[in-house]
Amino acid sequence: MFNFESKEALAEWIAHEVVSTAEAAELLNCSRQNLHAFVTSGKLTPIKETNRERLFWRSDVLARKEEASKYKKKAST
Repeated sequence: MFNFESKEALAEWIAHEVVSTAEAAELLNCSRQNLHAFVTSGKLTPIKETNRERLFWRSDVLARKEEASKYKKKAST
């Protein structure tokens, strides 16, 4: 369990560990539609969803990016 000394420490941690839909799309270099397809297919799971926004763990997004880069390398060889 995490224990934060202040609200500011918690906010800093959240800002580093959690990304929005727009940030996730930017990290993955894809459109919001492609990001939606990743969620629908189960390749990426949001940690929170509202009517207009999804939040993701940064580590999950970066892992998806790494997985996608492996496929790109295989396709180019």
